[in-house]
Amino acid sequence: MSLLGAIEAGGTKFVCGIGKEDGTVLERISFPTTTPEETMAQVVSFFEGKGVEAIGAGSFGPIDPVKGSPTYGRITTTPKPHWSQFDMVGYLRSHFNVPIEFDTDVNGAALGEYTWGAAKDADSCLYITVGTGIGAGAVVNGELVHGLSHPEMGHIMVRRHPKDSYEGTCPYHGDCLEGVAAGPSLSRRWGVQGAELTKDHPAWEMEAYYLAQALMNYILILSPQKIVMGGGVMKQLQLFPLIHSQLQQLLGGYLQLDETNANIADYIVPPQLGDNAGLCGALALAKKALAEA
Repeated sequence: MSLLGAIEAGGTKFVCGIGKEDGTVLERISFPTTTPEETMAQVVSFFEGKGVEAIGAGSFGPIDPVKGSPTYGRITTTPKPHWSQFDMVGYLRSHFNVPIEFDTDVNGAALGEYTWGAAKDADSCLYITVGTGIGAGAVVNGELVHGLSHPEMGHIMVRRHPKDSYEGTCPYHGDCLEGVAAGPSLSRRWGVQGAELTKDHPAWEMEAYYLAQALMNYILILSPQKIVMGGGVMKQLQLFPLIHSQLQQLLGGYLQLDETNANIADYIVPPQLGDNAGLCGALALAKKALAEA
C-alpha cells in the first residue's frame, strides 16, 4: 500500500503526516505557522527520505485550486502576514517529484469525511469548520466543488440577531457569518474565550441562530446528504441541538424530509474523524493525486 504525505496548513499551525490509502495515519508532527521560509523548511525536512508517493495539501485561504490558472497553487489574498501570493505547490514541486493535490483545508476535510468518516455512505456532503474563521467545503457526486475558485461559505451574509450589537470581526465584510460567529467574535463580544462560557450562556443561542441561518442557505442551495460541523467552537456540543432546533424553525416545514425533521440529529453531526479530520482530508487529497497521476 502506498505511503502518502499530508499537509494541513493552518493559519496558526501546520500539521504534517504520513499515512496510507485507507486513511490510517502512521506519523504526524505539528509546528507553528511563522513565515513561509521557516514553516515550509520544516515541511520539507519532515517528508525528506520518507518515500511518500504523493502529497496532499489542504490550506487556509483564500487559495487558487484551479489547475491551469496562472496562479494555481498559491495562497492568494490572505490577511496572514507574509503568506499572500505564496506559491505552495511550486515550493513543494521544487523539492518533491511526486503528484501533488492542493485545495482548501475545508475541501480536504470534506473529502476525508466523505471517504472515511461521517459521510462515507453518502453521495454528497458538506464540511463546515467553525473556529478562528469559518469555512466550508463540499463534495457532490464524489467530486470537490470548484468554480471560478473555491467555495467561501464563511463569508455569506446573515440576518442580525435581535440582541446583537457587535460590529463583527471580518476585515473584509464586518458582520458576515465569519464576522459574527467565528471564535474571535465570541471572545470579543462576551469578553472571554468561548470555552470559558457556561453551557447555558446566551452566547450559544446567538451562535446557533447564526449557524442555523448558514445551514439553511447551504441546504437550500446544495442539498447535501450529510452535514459535518467541526472546528474548535463546535467542540461545544451543546450547540448541536440548538442548531437543529433553530434550523427547523427557520425552514418552517418547507422541506418535508426526514433529514431535516425527525432525523436531524443524524444529519448534522460532528466529524467522525475528530481532530484528524484535516489531516485525513489532506491524505484524501494525496490519494486523489495518486489516482489521477
